[in-house]
Amino acid sequence: MKCLRFSDVCRSGFARGKRVFIRADLNVPQNDAGEITEDTRIRASIPAIRMALDAGAAVMVTSHLGRPTEGEFKPEDSLAPVARRLSELLGIEVRLVSGWVDGGFAVGPGEVVLLENCRLNVGEKKNKPELAAKLGKL
Repeated sequence: MKCLRFSDVCRSGFARGKRVFIRADLNVPQNDAGEITEDTRIRASIPAIRMALDAGAAVMVTSHLGRPTEGEFKPEDSLAPVARRLSELLGIEVRLVSGWVDGGFAVGPGEVVLLENCRLNVGEKKNKPELAAKLGKL
């Protein structure tokens, strides 16, 4: 059986100029000061992000962090430390975007944005079709 891989999509040129949505596992441990204590999961996401960038895509990455309550943002639930670490590892600025579900943000080819903690989105825990439709429009 032939399987279409992300590397095939990138190599074919299909991703050039398009927005690529990557749901990564960036749920990394942090100390009480909010500093990342172990970044293996972040480093493991770099090849796919770099592949999308090299293919000329506009890259949107999201992840969960911890177990926040849907719709209730608290600073300790933020992916801000992860955005800083991604910036360091990629060598480019990775902007953190809040309130992203309805798509009111810009990202261009060669850019990476980190979409704030996806577990904060109402409907995420129960896999609501309405939320899935919004994600699909991104």
